[in-house]
Amino acid sequence: MSTLAHTMMTTARSADSGLAGPGELDRYSYADAPAGERAAATRSWDGAEAELGRVGRRGSASRGRGLHGQLVQQLGQMIVSGDLGADRPLVPEEIGQRFEVSRTVVRESLRVLEAKGLVSARPNVGTRVRPVSDWNLLDPDIIEWRAFGPQRDDQRRELGDLRWTIEPLAARLAAGHGREDLQQRLVDMVEIMGHALGQGDMITCARADAEFHALLIQAAGNRMLEHLSGIVSAALQVSGGPATACDRPSEASLALHARIVDALASGDSAGAESAMRQLLVGHHEAERVVPAPREH
Repeated sequence: MSTLAHTMMTTARSADSGLAGPGELDRYSYADAPAGERAAATRSWDGAEAELGRVGRRGSASRGRGLHGQLVQQLGQMIVSGDLGADRPLVPEEIGQRFEVSRTVVRESLRVLEAKGLVSARPNVGTRVRPVSDWNLLDPDIIEWRAFGPQRDDQRRELGDLRWTIEPLAARLAAGHGREDLQQRLVDMVEIMGHALGQGDMITCARADAEFHALLIQAAGNRMLEHLSGIVSAALQVSGGPATACDRPSEASLALHARIVDALASGDSAGAESAMRQLLVGHHEAERVVPAPREH
């Protein structure tokens, strides 16, 4: 096995906890607040899922980011799921009390959510949840939150439509660029996937598959397409496609990846595009079974 394959398989098995130590907490003095204020803060969150009552329960968006990432994850999930509806006011003090985090953590988390289009902050109005039409639906975190929420079916269909548009075109363009460095890395990914399939290593297989598709878009030599590679990676992570391929070893799927690589090496644009379309049909069939949200 190549050094790259060994490194990737080793890395795939590592885990990030992302949990912060007690020293990071600069908590609100909730216990010292007047009883009326404490009651109001509690009532305002009564509609949220009980499961979301504490930061850091689940979600890949929070891994390795400590309290800040965990709060972004929780609030983002609550907004996307509809627990915090459009125009809902988000009072920093209430959030800090509810999730037992510092003012700094709340402030930075709301800034991240604002950048994603989920909330808006205005003078004399405060921070409020924005309607779906304002969300950055191409943001990888929002893609994942939608994929594991009430909008999961719509999200998966929309992602499939995007992939069908982006990836065959990328394969066609990549065949005309002759990027030997990227083509070698694509060969390495096929090697890793083949070895992982043989070992039943679903994690490594999924990561190699996601890397393969991201590299292919990069090889197209189109900067606007390359900007969309994060969407494809997010789609693979939430779709269950690569995991299903590894869970049910398929020589046909692996062969299609290899056919794409061969077509790129020979400059066969039509062959690369055709193989990619066949591969995406296989992913579509696998995605009919919707995976449960991943626990971390």
